[in-house]
Amino acid sequence: MGELGLVRHGAVLIRDGRVVAVGSGVDVRKIAGRRPVRIDAAGQVVMPGFVDSHTHALFIGTRVDEYVARIEGMTYEDIARAGGGIQASAERMRAARASDLVAHMTRTLKRFLEYGTTTVEIKSGYGLESALELKMLEAIHRASSHQVDVVATLLIHDVPARLKSARARYVRQVVHRLIPSVAEKNLAEFCDVFCDRGYFTTREAKAILVAASQRGLKLKIHAEQLAHTGAARLAAALGAVSADHLDRLNAADIRAMARSGTIGILLPGTVLHLGGAYPPARRLIDAGVPVALATNFNPGSSPTLNMQLMLSLACSHMRMTPPEALVAATVNGAYAVGRGGRVGTLESGKQADIVIMDVEDYREIPYFFGLNHCTMVLKKGRVVFSRGRA
Repeated sequence: MGELGLVRHGAVLIRDGRVVAVGSGVDVRKIAGRRPVRIDAAGQVVMPGFVDSHTHALFIGTRVDEYVARIEGMTYEDIARAGGGIQASAERMRAARASDLVAHMTRTLKRFLEYGTTTVEIKSGYGLESALELKMLEAIHRASSHQVDVVATLLIHDVPARLKSARARYVRQVVHRLIPSVAEKNLAEFCDVFCDRGYFTTREAKAILVAASQRGLKLKIHAEQLAHTGAARLAAALGAVSADHLDRLNAADIRAMARSGTIGILLPGTVLHLGGAYPPARRLIDAGVPVALATNFNPGSSPTLNMQLMLSLACSHMRMTPPEALVAATVNGAYAVGRGGRVGTLESGKQADIVIMDVEDYREIPYFFGLNHCTMVLKKGRVVFSRGRA
């Protein structure tokens, strides 16, 4: 994770949407042919597009009242018990028209591009009821465009309010109705479960994830955020692609993840917004666990889609080095959403998803925190966003 393969005074040659060559400007010019279209990024950093591997980017309305309530002393769990949180977002989702969801998603994808994110994972989970979860996943697919690669995840987020006293019945509905329907319609690549205190137990999560795996979905799990539950070790035992959050890991969890190869997706924006201790990135990396960074963009616990800010938080609060943070936000994020062979690095044969940052040194991206350094984005070799002097 500490190796960037930095090329000074470099160039990238693109043809038919893919990278053909990367190297020194002198060498690349020799094979570029006659009169190539040239983008001058002198004095700037050219890098792979960010891969945001954990978001809840499809939602309606904000939860700014909850933000104020937390400032005044309520906790995330207090708000949930009072009917806020996920249940509040689900209520808005129930009232939303499908066309509204598509329009909202389309606008949001454009915002991701402005900050340099070219591939994004988007979860359902604010529907709760089977029909509404399907509505969300269908809207995610309808909003997908050639400008941003979208990876859809079915998230089993919480039990609907009407079934709080019939949890087993809800889990059976998910296993026997929702998951088969999602798989048959090919609406998601992954299945995720919020396995934490007050939400799903490890036993419930295992039943859901095993059913999803049997239907061909790859696995993720929300693990060890609010309390230590054993969810990270469950992820390792099931061969999940990723375990996400990981704020309350212990040594045994880390050893299990290192053995399994499960990627740890860390979400420092959530800790910034809610407070608390940051996940133990240094211990994970030193133990050989591959680490990815993501925004967790959502209305309740991380209302930001700025991956550049995640780099700053990772370096300043989790003691990741700038190279480690960049790797975590690009190629490791790509592997965390099943796109490692396609995006995340600038190398021959991969998609030409490229971001130009208006800094002279890549370390200035996290150093100048809270700013948007992105001046140009190329998706599959075409300019899809541009501003400034690039």
